[in-house]
Amino acid sequence: LLCFRTSLFTALIFHLLLQPPLTQLSIITQPNIVLLMADDLGIGDVGCYGNDTIRTPNIDRLAKEGVRLTQHIAAAPLCTPSRAAFLTGRYPLRSGMDAINNYRVIFWNAGSGGLPPNETTFAKILQQQGYSTGLIGKWHQGVNCESHNDHCHHPLNHGFDYFYGMPFTLISDCQPTEPPEMDRAFRRKLWLSTQMICLLTLTAALGRLTGLIPVSWKMVTCLAGFSLLFFISWFSSYGFVPYWNCIMMRNHDITEQPMVIERTTALILRESISFIERNKHKPFLLFLSFLHSHTPLLTTEKFLGRSSHGLYGDNVEEMDWMVGQVLDAVDKEGLQNATLVYFASDHGGWLERQEGKRQLGGWNGIYRGGKAMGGWEGGIRVPGIFRWPGVLPAGTVIDEPTSLMDIYPTVVHLAGGLLPQDRVIDGRDLMPLLQGRVEHSEHEFLFHYCGIHLHAVRWHQKHSGAIWKAHYVTPVFRPLGAGGCYDKGFCPCFGGGVTHHDPPLLFDLSRDPSEAKALSADTEPLFDTVLRKIGRAVEEHRRTLTPVPEQLSVYNVVWKPWLQPCCGTFPFCWCDKEGDN
Repeated sequence: LLCFRTSLFTALIFHLLLQPPLTQLSIITQPNIVLLMADDLGIGDVGCYGNDTIRTPNIDRLAKEGVRLTQHIAAAPLCTPSRAAFLTGRYPLRSGMDAINNYRVIFWNAGSGGLPPNETTFAKILQQQGYSTGLIGKWHQGVNCESHNDHCHHPLNHGFDYFYGMPFTLISDCQPTEPPEMDRAFRRKLWLSTQMICLLTLTAALGRLTGLIPVSWKMVTCLAGFSLLFFISWFSSYGFVPYWNCIMMRNHDITEQPMVIERTTALILRESISFIERNKHKPFLLFLSFLHSHTPLLTTEKFLGRSSHGLYGDNVEEMDWMVGQVLDAVDKEGLQNATLVYFASDHGGWLERQEGKRQLGGWNGIYRGGKAMGGWEGGIRVPGIFRWPGVLPAGTVIDEPTSLMDIYPTVVHLAGGLLPQDRVIDGRDLMPLLQGRVEHSEHEFLFHYCGIHLHAVRWHQKHSGAIWKAHYVTPVFRPLGAGGCYDKGFCPCFGGGVTHHDPPLLFDLSRDPSEAKALSADTEPLFDTVLRKIGRAVEEHRRTLTPVPEQLSVYNVVWKPWLQPCCGTFPFCWCDKEGDN
């Protein structure tokens, strides 16, 4: 009997030792999670997605050692709503983070809109599961609600134990040598209006002095007072954008106001590596939200002039180097096999972003359209790479529809948490697909919004392999024949700048990923059947939507002095604590 038990035990040990490495998932119940998100990076800017002129060896290494998704979709084509969906696993209009107007992102640190406190981010659930949670880099989900320090929208109020970075987003206004970027067209109108009012006031004063115009000095004084008040009303905000928006924070404290851009990259990298080192003995979540590759394309001297794509290419190559530094930090601490690493972009590259002949936005490869375009693939199809040695099969490519919203249920399940039961979660757990335990994505339909306006719907017809995409609304490209809205700098979601299609434009992305030639009833026998199926899916989807407060309403996005984060006594907001250190 003893010999039998010994033999049985020995056989069991050999059986366990001979198990393939994919079973390690059952051993590592709470892996470390490192989420790397680029800003405005086009899918065509990365080597493993077909670019052979911008060098991205570290991102490419992630793909070689892990799983690369070729149909990874952002829930929105702009920063604020896309990141809200990423953090909550829900379409952004469910949380009020998509706009009914042309203000489609958070515009000011001193606005009152932002990710609602009643939304449950994946960071909050992982925090409850015992994870150390950190956000380094860009936030862009709002700061305050009612006072300058209530921090109702702040990362620390959404499940992050530690925050270092920009509560806003990087913009060209943060770099004094660059032309202003924020609300540029509106600013021109304000300047023009101010000049016209001043000219009217000066004309009235000269007319009174010469007696050519019968106007009283009281009227001239009123005009002068109105001119001054009008100028102050807008210049107090737009005239000081670097002080109001270009700030750096550590947790609740402002460290730089305005930020010193020459050292920003080094500080973000230092903070990321430090977070890994501090938390190596317990499960951690690090969300490194890069400021790269958003304009003004902050690039250190070491990388300037290295790429064949000018400043934009230099910036992407520097970001790739930062990815490598973070991966090296994980490996140095011996955490490689216990860490899930994910890399993506928040949406597609910005085609229209140019200064003269300089192209400052990204490239979206073979895909049509770009940033701000809710339906076209170029605005929403992004890189998506996972690496977890021993758990995810290396060198795998998956061509199934997936979403940035899928990260939410994926990391929650890995951490041993439970999804909220009181709300709709639109994301799906990706682990079965990533490990090859299932063949198809759980997504049958994905809905592509531009603001609150439904522009397109994707139907994954699993049994046939077809990926049908119906466009109800598309932006009007100008000039004619161009691939973007170069006349505006941004494609709109509604109004005269869009075209409504009835019947919708229909494409099969499995045959025409570039959306080059729309199908018709004459060229596609299933045309009517597909559109009816998609139409019914839209009706069902809309029944799941409930009214919520609009976080990006005009009132919520305007600058409010009483909400302005300030490291001094408002309006004297200036500090450099990093320099002091």
